[in-house]
Amino acid sequence: MACPASVAPEHVAAFVDAYLSPNRFAEYLTDPQRAILAARRNGRIVGYAMLVRSAPGEPVELSKLYTLSDFHGTGVAAALMTAALARAAAWGARQVWLGVNQKNQRAQRFYAKNGFAVSGTRTFQLGPHLEDDYIMIREVG
Repeated sequence: MACPASVAPEHVAAFVDAYLSPNRFAEYLTDPQRAILAARRNGRIVGYAMLVRSAPGEPVELSKLYTLSDFHGTGVAAALMTAALARAAAWGARQVWLGVNQKNQRAQRFYAKNGFAVSGTRTFQLGPHLEDDYIMIREVG
């Protein structure tokens, strides 16, 4: 999980337990409103993306797109992005949106390179603190 260095490890651990645990992923995998795409190298999962759709015609959320740090810059994230955008298009979405921490410039550059533009802001609760995110959006197709 990518988060600012200022976030306490116990708050990261609590978030992971609540939203990224094996039990939660089991729920996500059976949710027809979600799609989880995995990138594998030599049988090992090295990254994943998760899309969440709401009503037909509404933008699809790219909820997560992570790769192991050893695979940064190898094209894995780009391949996941391509697959995620294709899935959103297959669902009939015209747009995909995401939230990215305002301090995560590496991710912002990656998303901008992939056609996303800042369209607003939001706050994201992580432990007792509110983190500031940019909302980024792009057209699909």
